[in-house]
Amino acid sequence: MDFKEDLRKHFNILLTKEQEEMFSLYFNKLIEYNKHTNLTRITEENDVYYKHFYDSLTIKTFIEGNGVTLCDMGSGAGFPSIPLKIIMPNLKVTIIDSSNKRIKFLKELVTELKLDDVNLVHSRIEDFGINNQQKFDYVTARALGNLTLISEMAIPMLKVNGRFIAMKGSKSNEELNNAISVFRILKSNIVNEMNFELPYDYGERTIYVIKKDVHVKGYPRKYQEMVKKPL
Repeated sequence: MDFKEDLRKHFNILLTKEQEEMFSLYFNKLIEYNKHTNLTRITEENDVYYKHFYDSLTIKTFIEGNGVTLCDMGSGAGFPSIPLKIIMPNLKVTIIDSSNKRIKFLKELVTELKLDDVNLVHSRIEDFGINNQQKFDYVTARALGNLTLISEMAIPMLKVNGRFIAMKGSKSNEELNNAISVFRILKSNIVNEMNFELPYDYGERTIYVIKKDVHVKGYPRKYQEMVKKPL
């Protein structure tokens, strides 16, 4: 396995020596922190590099423009936004997570990696979304939850013509069918869908790219309402 070569071959990403060192530091920090705070069940080095780092970078192809804004909902230990930030230094990142322990880890990580323009927010996503409408060029969610639910939280935060990038596992067709009404209500539509396998049998993935056409007021609703009465 050659992480650097696979990024070059599959995404035309040419890692610098500094970026290689940043990923190495990221891995070591994650494993060390994970000994006392549960951040991930994936701890073997190759597994982390491919199931977390490589997987995060699969959405790079959908992010266009220099200095664009990206909001990462419930990123856990920083996926996909921190790997993206490492290779796209001009990306302006906001990470929302409801766990103070994860935010504490991310603060330390961002400091050690010397990353600029990373805003870490300890909040419930729907609360943040209500107060931050039409703010971001991109919103991402990686294995966060049901597509109907996360779309209602993500789309209101997008600027008009912004894109929500939802990263899902292999069996997501049913979720997509259930989410069609959300896209209709929130005046959005799917502009790209990518199904693929990670290298070395690390699993199947599906990415949905949803474009916002018009801003619709009144969303997201409170969490209990979203769960009780999905759009």
